[in-house]
Parts: sequence; structure tokens; C-alpha cells
Amino acid sequence: MSDPTRVQSHAVIIPHFNDVTRLERCLEALVPQHSDGIELVVADNGSDADLEPLQARFTQVRFVQEPAKGAAMARNCGVAATSAPGLIFLDADCVPDPDWLAQACATDTKDAVVGGRVTVFDETPAPRSGAEVFETVFAFKQRDYIERKGFSVTANLVTTRAVFEATGPFVTGRSEDVDWCQRAVKKGYALRYNDAMTVAHPTRQDWPALRRKWLRLTQEMYGLTSPGIMARLAWALRAAAMPLSALAHAPRILSFPGLSHADRLRGLATLLRLRCTRAVWMLRQVMGGEI
Repeated sequence: MSDPTRVQSHAVIIPHFNDVTRLERCLEALVPQHSDGIELVVADNGSDADLEPLQARFTQVRFVQEPAKGAAMARNCGVAATSAPGLIFLDADCVPDPDWLAQACATDTKDAVVGGRVTVFDETPAPRSGAEVFETVFAFKQRDYIERKGFSVTANLVTTRAVFEATGPFVTGRSEDVDWCQRAVKKGYALRYNDAMTVAHPTRQDWPALRRKWLRLTQEMYGLTSPGIMARLAWALRAAAMPLSALAHAPRILSFPGLSHADRLRGLATLLRLRCTRAVWMLRQVMGGEI
């Protein structure tokens, strides 16, 4: 295990909750990249699963506990448990490329937040489900998120402790990556993209998994809106446009390389289903109801 009293250059922080198989896969890819001067920390969010076998196997990794629920709280716990001036955030279900840690440590993060590339892969054999097609086409477009939408996902993000402390902690109940990156940018820090810093994320395997993801995101995104009448009206208009947005985005599925005809049909059906479902959720939010 790394000596926490040793002066470190970077800390890799991995939030985790009841996903031991994927965490093991993540650590199998990450730990061989480890070198002295780097802290590896798993911030567990009160999992029911037994983590002792992983602790015994990956002695370079320190496991800390955060009982308060939410990945935001786990990430904050990981930051508090480390001392390195460089902070690297990675998700437990991601598989870092063999040179990911070296690329992350070499990234210029002075007064900046840097997001890396996130690719996707299927965990199940072919044929792809509609959810897997949807994620293959639409998920984790990091360059677009950073350059057009002003945020990076926290599954692959590098910054400094000074930037983190000036920006403040991640906040539970909001779209934490959007919220935190926007606060950092408002503080005057640059937001950049590094294509060489790559991790792979599994696609959601089926409709229930995809639905859970977008239910959470819809709740978090609404939490970022202001409470006024005009903001609620704008949210209602956005909800009304959701089904039409499926038509606007359908060409991306139709033109995406490597998909079979059946893949495209399943992907189009999932796109329309998801956008209509989100429209209903968003209108319930405007009316003050639960989704």
C-alpha cells in the first residue's frame, strides 16, 4: 500500500458502490500503471459487498469509507483523504487505457480542468440491445461536452487541489459534473479536452438500466434550473420539444458506422421511447410532481 505520509504528486480517486466486478476490472487495468508518488484511493459509498478480497489483492490501493450516499460525497471523501496537489477522477466501471495514468499525470492542469476521451464498449455478446445501440451512438461525447456545453464528465477528469478547493466540493442532487465544471469556469479556470487521456465505459445493457440513468440525469438537470416561473416555462417548452428531438437525432443512428440494419431499428425505437419518456418526466417536474 502507498505510504500516505509520503509526498505525492497525484491522487486517483474512484467512487464505488456495490459494483465489485467492474471495480476489480478497473483496478486490474489501473494498478499496473501505478508508480511511486501517486495515491490510488477507492472511496466506497457504504457497499454491502465484501471488499476485503480486493483490498488484499490490490495493496497499492487505499480504501476509504463515505457513509453519506451519492457519488459526489464519495468523490469529496476521496479528495479529503488524500494530500497530492494533482487530482485525477476515474469511475469504478471504467477501464483506463494502458497509458491513461501517465497521460493524466503529464496533462497541464495549471489553473484548469481537463477532461479526457471516453469510449464505450458492450459487455454482452451480439446482437446489441436498443439501449446498447443508443449508448454507442450518443454516450460520452466528451469533446462536444467540453467545447460546446461547458463541462466534462467526472469519469475521466484531471485538475489540481487548488482548483478544487477554490471551486468547492461536488454537490449531491444536482448534475454534479455539469454543476462543478460550470462553477470552476465561473471562477476563471480553463476547461480543456485531452484526447490522449482515454478510458472505456460499458454501455447500458437494457432499457431498465438506460431508464435509470436518464431518470437520475433528468432529476439532476432540473435541480440546476432556477426556481422562477420563467425557468419552469422554459423547462416545459423543452419537454414539449423532446419527441421532436428524436427526429432531429435519428440521422446520427442511421449514419453511424458499424451498425446492422436491425441495430439501427432498435436504436431508433429506443431513441423515440426515451425522448417521449423524458418529456413526461419533465412535465411532471414542472407541475411539482414526482418522476
